[in-house]
Amino acid sequence: METLYLLFVVFLFALAIFDLNVGVSNDAVNFLNSAIGAKVASFRTIIIIASIGVFCGAAFSNGMMEIARHGIFMPEYFHFRELMCIFLAVMVTDIVLLDVFNSLGMPTSTTVSMVFELLGATFAIATVKMINDPSGTLNYGILLNTDKALSVIAGIFLSVAIAFVFGTLVQWLTRLWFTFNYKKNLGWKIGLFGGLCSTAIVYFMLIKGAKDLTFMTTDVKHFIGDNTGLIIAGCFVFFTLLMQILHFCKVNVFKVVVMLGTFSLAMAFAGNDLVNFIGVPLAGFASFQDYVANGAGNPDNFLMGSLMGPAKTPTVFLLIAGAIMVTSLATSKKAHNVVKTSVSLSSQEDGDELFGSSRTSRGIVRTCSRCSSWIVSHTPAGVRTWIDKRFNKDEVILEDGAAFDLVRASINLVLAGLLIALGTSLKLPLSTTYVTFMVAMGTSLADRAWSRESAVFRITGVLSVIGGWFITAIAAFITCALVVLVMYFGKAVGCIVMVCLGIFLLVRSLLSYKKKVDEEKKDVIYNKIIESNDKEEVFRLLGEHMSAGESKCLNYIASTYSQIVDSFFKNDLKGLRNVDKSIHDTQIDMKRSRSKATYGLRKIDSGVAMEKDLFFHLAFNSSEQALFTLKRINDPCEEHVDNNFTPIPEDRQKEFLPLEEKFVALLGVAEQTIESGSYEDIGKLRNRFDKLKDEFTDARKEQMRRNRSETENKAVNNVYMNLLQESEELIRCLRQMLRGARGFHINKGEEI
Repeated sequence: METLYLLFVVFLFALAIFDLNVGVSNDAVNFLNSAIGAKVASFRTIIIIASIGVFCGAAFSNGMMEIARHGIFMPEYFHFRELMCIFLAVMVTDIVLLDVFNSLGMPTSTTVSMVFELLGATFAIATVKMINDPSGTLNYGILLNTDKALSVIAGIFLSVAIAFVFGTLVQWLTRLWFTFNYKKNLGWKIGLFGGLCSTAIVYFMLIKGAKDLTFMTTDVKHFIGDNTGLIIAGCFVFFTLLMQILHFCKVNVFKVVVMLGTFSLAMAFAGNDLVNFIGVPLAGFASFQDYVANGAGNPDNFLMGSLMGPAKTPTVFLLIAGAIMVTSLATSKKAHNVVKTSVSLSSQEDGDELFGSSRTSRGIVRTCSRCSSWIVSHTPAGVRTWIDKRFNKDEVILEDGAAFDLVRASINLVLAGLLIALGTSLKLPLSTTYVTFMVAMGTSLADRAWSRESAVFRITGVLSVIGGWFITAIAAFITCALVVLVMYFGKAVGCIVMVCLGIFLLVRSLLSYKKKVDEEKKDVIYNKIIESNDKEEVFRLLGEHMSAGESKCLNYIASTYSQIVDSFFKNDLKGLRNVDKSIHDTQIDMKRSRSKATYGLRKIDSGVAMEKDLFFHLAFNSSEQALFTLKRINDPCEEHVDNNFTPIPEDRQKEFLPLEEKFVALLGVAEQTIESGSYEDIGKLRNRFDKLKDEFTDARKEQMRRNRSETENKAVNNVYMNLLQESEELIRCLRQMLRGARGFHINKGEEI
């Protein structure tokens, strides 16, 4: 039995290593995006500073480990086997949730999942203990650490609102102080700003976290506690003078603050999230040590009151965890792709919106617009004018390729780091993902980065993240409760089965993640457009991006058109329904592709952009219209088959199939032409489309002649006429797309 539990402890640590690696890879964007998005230094320099912060932050996690030991349950009432079931269930459920949420593409949080997994598993075991208690004295109030659990849950969910409100307020005041043209408004302000930010970092990262550092002596802690005010005042004076001197020496103080903020946020991330990755395995290891030290008797009779003591995590575990996190950060391919944050939800300029629109977000935008109009109407004209001058976005100063300026990057990093560090010092596990996200949303809102065109999409993004958070909590609670019951009642066999299931899902999750990374790599052209500042290079890359999109569109239309015709003639309802979903997904992808291409068009020379703008939109409009036409072809066919109407007669099929074959073959030629870049041949290709269109017209006229016969089936006539007529329209759309493609790629003055 002792050997079995030792294997379970080893399994817990193996999962902890996986969690550390994936967790850092997934969350690296939280503390890297502002520094890289604002272009404050080279990627290598930013990674080095963040790595130092992550490694140092591991030392702040010691006190946080108590959450997994006695933050949710009262261990003195639980036996060793019960707690081992709880710890195993938490780690297995983590894998299950990771697999499910990755498959659904929904946001999740390691912090929320850990807390609610512990709560769900403990609730299930507590219920069993209460049912089996002959005395009837046990209840949830005794078995669960309700006060601590409620404070943890409240801290998690309040952090969303607090981060957003403080992000908005602090950024609005800061922007009012510096304006978008901050270089003209530095003077004495920059020293004060730098001193304030640096002092805040020192206060929260050092003084608030000092009591949890393993190398801090009692005398030093008492000295810090008794002289906190004096230390803070001294730091403020020192850093204010230092930053002012650096400014006089032509050093960009904002970049210094951003790098300090990157360090502090990386440190706060490690200090806060390390408990999510190794807190449960360490609690399981401590339980196993106590169990073995006391004779390794019956695990069902050995109470775990030892976990009520303070967590004393061996330094070697913290150092190993820090080393794994640093290695993951430095080698993670996902972290190396973080430059794509320039088009994230907090971008100062409109870019590729990551989320769609929803009824709720549209309602919020309308309500906020009305409230904003009311506030503006009741604000004195002089005050409005003064504020508008301070928020003149035409004066914004962005580094080449930056998503936002250094002022906002500073607030994003410093404020998020301070909020997370504050939660860590209070031993409340906050989600770094959503604190950072909500701070960034608040600062972007204050900076008026949410235009009328982008606000609805960005609010949808915020709601999606928060919704995913609640779903994570509910799913973690229920799933972990079920898993722990299987382990508890299944005993050793149940535990082994669940562990094997966890390993299986772990492998599947890794494969799924690899597939996701491979998908992200496909859009390398757009990533180069974002990074490049050479206008000619951007134009060349934009042409490649458009050609790739046009070629993909032609290929999709050819295969989908054949699928519609084939499914329709064979009365295959499932095939037609699959086409309907496929068209919808492709329309979404095309909108994103157009948004990306529009962003690239803004970066090229204005004269060239004006010349090419018409053909750019002509090509994309025609492609989108072609997809709508495909849907208009598919919908009547699907309805016809779904209603079990009379199938298309064989003579009509024989009449139509040669036209379909010619059309698909011609689309293949068009695709090859686009891929080869032979745009001078597109004129001849369009003539071939004209001739094919005439053949469809002749077939339509023949069907109109047949329709005069009283024996002609009306339903068959209507759907077949629609197929012919919309096929003509589809050809027209493709001719226009080819014209737009040729016009965009050929030189000025050539015949279109």
